[in-house]
Amino acid sequence: MFLARVYVTLKPTVNDPQGLTIKGALHSLGFAAVESVRAGKYMEIRIDAADRGTAESQVREMCSKLLANPVIEDFRFEVEDAPVRT
Repeated sequence: MFLARVYVTLKPTVNDPQGLTIKGALHSLGFAAVESVRAGKYMEIRIDAADRGTAESQVREMCSKLLANPVIEDFRFEVEDAPVRT
């Protein structure tokens, strides 16, 4: 069993209205030193795969087909042995 941690972010050239809204809210709360914010998505996916290479291949395909929009988003992921659930 493996655990994939997937990070999806907007490409640097894509406008990020959510990030701008968060930045404005942080400024209104007194965090004037914040210069920029980029918002994204984080997912944890448990995968029952034969080995790490297979798990990584499956996660890459998931990201390419569904989890990220390749036109406006980039993705990266880490795959590790999943902790045992008790």
